[in-house]
Amino acid sequence: QVQLVESGGGLVQAGGSLRLSCTTPGRTFTGYTIAWFRQAPGKGRERVAAISWSGGATYYADSVQGRFTISRDNARNTMYLQMRNLKVEDTAVYYCAARAGSVYSDYGYDHWGQGTQVTVSS
Repeated sequence: QVQLVESGGGLVQAGGSLRLSCTTPGRTFTGYTIAWFRQAPGKGRERVAAISWSGGATYYADSVQGRFTISRDNARNTMYLQMRNLKVEDTAVYYCAARAGSVYSDYGYDHWGQGTQVTVSS
């Protein structure tokens, strides 16, 4: 059963922007940290951003710091990843995931979406 659903991926030129959304139909992840991961072909999975339930704590990977912004609207059960100044190396499948616990760990995410493709062209 899919518990998180991503949308908003697509093809964009380098320097452009995209906003990804993650919804949780049928379930409210009260108290959960939500993160965005990505995986490029032939590479390992990378956690790029995370946000606590309250939004008061966030995490960004160095590779996206200053370009990506994570946010959430708990009333709408929706989380966002605003991506600006996209680079070719941002090309990947992006997944949202949920865990009960801190934003500061890469592990323990046991609820996942199916992913959305982001392709950045030069």
